[in-house]
Amino acid sequence: MKKYTNTGSKDTRSGFGDGLTELGKSNPNVVALCADLTGSLKMGDFEKNHPERFFQVGIAEANMMGIAAGMTIGGKIPFTGTFANFSTGRVYDQIRQSIAYSDKNVKICASHAGLTLGEDGATHQILEDIGLMKMLPGMTVINTCDYNQTKAATIAIAEHHGPVYLRFGRPKVANFTPEDQKFEVGKAVLLNEGKDVTIIATGHLVWEALQAAEELERKGISAEVINIHTIKPLDEAAILASVGKTGCVVTAEEHNFLGGLGESVARTLVQNHPAPQEFVATMDTFGESGTPEQLMEKYGLNAAAIVKASEKVIKRK
Repeated sequence: MKKYTNTGSKDTRSGFGDGLTELGKSNPNVVALCADLTGSLKMGDFEKNHPERFFQVGIAEANMMGIAAGMTIGGKIPFTGTFANFSTGRVYDQIRQSIAYSDKNVKICASHAGLTLGEDGATHQILEDIGLMKMLPGMTVINTCDYNQTKAATIAIAEHHGPVYLRFGRPKVANFTPEDQKFEVGKAVLLNEGKDVTIIATGHLVWEALQAAEELERKGISAEVINIHTIKPLDEAAILASVGKTGCVVTAEEHNFLGGLGESVARTLVQNHPAPQEFVATMDTFGESGTPEQLMEKYGLNAAAIVKASEKVIKRK
């Protein structure tokens, strides 16, 4: 089993900010819009270096989406930045009508997603955004796992034509993927090979899945771990190849089990290769205030929960 090393915990939102900074230097068509959260979205360097391409729209997220859609008509590649709750739920009508329906080349970049937003509480901890966005025709949905992958994804989506939802987070998390990685939209990453159970994880749960695989190995269970950074389009071939070998699967995500990665995997399996599946996700509930660690523990979004789900699903084979 391959061992992964945390090279230093970093927040994924900084990966977005650093990726945007690089894009500012290399692609003159990239523009950035922010809804009064420049510091939180780490967009300050882009604003400083390219003030003529940075637009502070204030607390007017719906207007920001409309402006971004209009900018694409002139060949610009707009990156919008605000919290995930305000990037999706607050502006869903504008995204649907002005961006998705007309296939506008807007990159909707959303920080502070999920329970790990922490103390800000349930009103800000959106846990249904992946479902909202993946149901929009033509929308690409990406949920990155660490700083390096978020930076690589930010750079890559500038070359991907069409609307993209890029989801990342606030807290510092393990940084373990390669610094020089090539990010391929829609391509799963096989992190560990195994024969007893497939663990498919996204976002902050990928590192937890790797920790779970190590614990399972100590128990004599061989776990295959797949990093699904792109939830739509889904790499169905990678999923089917793995589950075809292991015969069962656990999905892990910082999102409601309704509408998230797990449901997309379940649909893929029921249409092609039915197999037992367990979900590590929030169970149709809102969050609450607390530290990220407390909340991930309470809502069962950690390595221990993945181990438990893996042992359960193996018994169902």
